[in-house]
Amino acid sequence: MTISNPALARQVAEGLLSVGAVSLSPEAPFTWASGLHSPIYCDNRVTLSDPDTRSLIASGLATLVSENFPDVRAVAGTATAGIAHAALAADRLSKPMVYVRSKPKDHGKGNQIEGRLAEGASVVMVEDLISTGGSVLDAAAAVQREGGHVLGVLAIFSYELEKGHQAFEEAGLPLFTLSNYPTLVEVAAASGRITPDQQETLATWSSDPQAWSDAH
Repeated sequence: MTISNPALARQVAEGLLSVGAVSLSPEAPFTWASGLHSPIYCDNRVTLSDPDTRSLIASGLATLVSENFPDVRAVAGTATAGIAHAALAADRLSKPMVYVRSKPKDHGKGNQIEGRLAEGASVVMVEDLISTGGSVLDAAAAVQREGGHVLGVLAIFSYELEKGHQAFEEAGLPLFTLSNYPTLVEVAAASGRITPDQQETLATWSSDPQAWSDAH
């Protein structure tokens, strides 16, 4: 997983914290859909309601595409959280945009990919958040089945979990993110949002989320 612009990563982290897209609660952990207990919860949909943060993210994603995938033909968003961000980035790039459902529709034409995807088109996937990477890699596989050629994956934020690193390595797809967990914790500490003890707790969770979850 790669961050190509550390200054932008800090700026995005500050934006996520400022608009409440990320919440940090080491003493009262959140429960993820997977059942994992975590001191952090991220909902990047919140950024869509803040024009400045929304624009920062859209421009950042568009720049990542231009710098790393200059031959891209289409931008694909994952349903549902990646759709808006993919659309905003595609608009800045003047590229076609599609989105990928988690599974094919059970009516009509049974589409899993919505929009027009040209046969053999080179595609960049856009996701809002990376934890294990499963959802966006499943979406990438769907694009490949429909005749697209996935070049890589972009996301706003990554938890930098080892399971996610392994998943992208096994899939053979590069991942570029605007910001990540270590940067966000650093920004939160520097701005006084968390104490040194809380910062240590957040670092402990990151090193072994499952063990931390089992203990809480």
